[in-house]
Amino acid sequence: MTQASHHIGTGTGTAGTDQLLEMYRRMRRIRRFEERASDLYKATEIPGFLHLSIGQEASAVGACWPLGARDGITSTHRGHGHVLAKGLDSASMMAELMGKDAGTCHGRGGSMHIADPGLGIYGANGIVGAGLPIAAGVATAAKLRAAGDVVVAFFGDGAVAQGMFHEAVNLAAVWDLPVVFLCENNHYSEFSPASEQHRAPLSARAAGYGIEYQHVDGNDVLAVAQTMTGVVARLRAGGGPVLVEAETYRWHGHYEGDPERYRPAEEVAAAKERDPLLIARRQLDTAAADAVDEEIDKEIEAAIEWARSLPEPAPETLHDYVSAPRLAVAEPAPLPADAEIFRSMDAVRLALEHELTADPSVFVAGIDVGAGGNVFGLTRGLAQAFPGRVRDTPISESAIVGTAVGAAMAGMKPVVEIMYMDFIGVCLDMLLNQAAKLRFMTGGRASMPLVVRTQFGAGRSSGSQHSQSLEALLAHIPGLTVVMPSNPADTYGLLRAAIQDPNPVVFVENRLQYGLKGPKPPADHLIPLGKAKVIREGTDITLVSWSRMVQDALAAAELLGGEGISVEVIDLRTIAPLDRETVLASLAKTNRLVIAHEAVRDFGVGAELSAMAVDEGFWHLDAPVTRVAPPSVPAPYAPSLERVWLPSRDTIADTVRRIAAV
Repeated sequence: MTQASHHIGTGTGTAGTDQLLEMYRRMRRIRRFEERASDLYKATEIPGFLHLSIGQEASAVGACWPLGARDGITSTHRGHGHVLAKGLDSASMMAELMGKDAGTCHGRGGSMHIADPGLGIYGANGIVGAGLPIAAGVATAAKLRAAGDVVVAFFGDGAVAQGMFHEAVNLAAVWDLPVVFLCENNHYSEFSPASEQHRAPLSARAAGYGIEYQHVDGNDVLAVAQTMTGVVARLRAGGGPVLVEAETYRWHGHYEGDPERYRPAEEVAAAKERDPLLIARRQLDTAAADAVDEEIDKEIEAAIEWARSLPEPAPETLHDYVSAPRLAVAEPAPLPADAEIFRSMDAVRLALEHELTADPSVFVAGIDVGAGGNVFGLTRGLAQAFPGRVRDTPISESAIVGTAVGAAMAGMKPVVEIMYMDFIGVCLDMLLNQAAKLRFMTGGRASMPLVVRTQFGAGRSSGSQHSQSLEALLAHIPGLTVVMPSNPADTYGLLRAAIQDPNPVVFVENRLQYGLKGPKPPADHLIPLGKAKVIREGTDITLVSWSRMVQDALAAAELLGGEGISVEVIDLRTIAPLDRETVLASLAKTNRLVIAHEAVRDFGVGAELSAMAVDEGFWHLDAPVTRVAPPSVPAPYAPSLERVWLPSRDTIADTVRRIAAV
């Protein structure tokens, strides 16, 4: 479909008959798809949850009417109508709802997670409001490419209560992004009427963000199409975000099976008198509309029969689509003894500078990373060297990571910063339910080459909200890669590898190491992700660590070497995926294992390594596997307490002595 084919006149009655008939066809496709999905759900042919949009067809079709193939949408848990209106075929969608391998997402997403970025469909979403920051990311990619593309972010009135709504709209306003935030106000947030959820209308909210607001009858497809045609044209010409409220009504419950005790039947019956299909039909030839009905009925029935005939995903494909295949990277040669010396903070800046120079799809965003050069000065000068590609954001962690998710799906390689690792909790959904899962839930259709840089570090009285080492939390999420370098050269090589990687990577630096000095590698230095390294050979005991604690482990090994205890030290470098082979090979040699880390002891990465040693390395063990880590207490502020809480060279050495003597 071309942009020209979507043009409509300036009034709701001026669209050509052919265009209105096509709008009716698209609405009828949505209606029949939803009706038959309801039937199939009741017959247990569709598993899981099902949220239907019957009654809301006009807002979906009208909103997508002026969009072209390059334009994008993000959707909601009630998203069948949106993706059908954007051009997804009904047959693969029906197969997806039935959990079939030939479904849109190979049966990995189901009703709430249908996506096809190739068609500009950046995902329906089971998390209320989550599509809004993602839409900001897709719009960021569009703005950086300057090709005139726009994005429509569908959301319901209930999503207005989410912090993600505020963060996404505010970021879009600050960055003047080409995105339409389209609220389908169906008057109910799940079971609750809108009057009990909000005190301010959307018009007032739009004014608060300094953006344009428009209201439209969401049951009149011509009115919606007319409004959106004007809005989209302004965005293509460089206009900033717009908030459009399409007032409509859903006929079915929040989900199929909803007893609907929260609204009277008379209200639903009255709403049906404003049926979007009947409103359009009144302006069409009856015979032509009947012919469309028959055509669509046959299409949907054929889709159902085709989907029924298909196999489910084979059990052996369980692990497919979790992560994209990595490029093979060889372990680099040891650095020469006379290499130039640089610091970890220099390594971060140089790695970012290298990738920004080499790849125009890379951009950097975060709080004060641009003009301010980062709170630690790590990005100083990059905003001036790469105009528009090193971007300051509001203090909005969900919007920051959501922007990375959307931009990555749209073909960019974002590197975003969360200032402190502790703040990961503020935006965890965007990592847990979006970045980590979207490739899997879309059956590999969504690409996710993004990096979230952050930092941590106890030992300087930063307190309980600025000291946490949360790698175990992140490593527990399938689909995330977690990297924690221990020295300047590894910081450079691992960060470059992370930016080039096709998977979402959380790159965790230790701020107490920003001043750490070490040999500077060559500009093309890369370190393979997912590979640990033996950094000191030994025969008596294996000592595994990562990040800054590696330096204490090396110091302890040096001390113990003078006592006749030969310690082999392994730097994990990548926490997830875990390099089990290197650790197990060392254990087979030394028969003893000690793990030292800065995160609290309970339920940590050390526990995973211990379980692995007992499970896969049991017959090699000559002593208990032991962990050296802080107790399960938040990081203290008082220096006297923090010294007791945090392991050191001496506490590591004491533990190794004890295990070596067993």
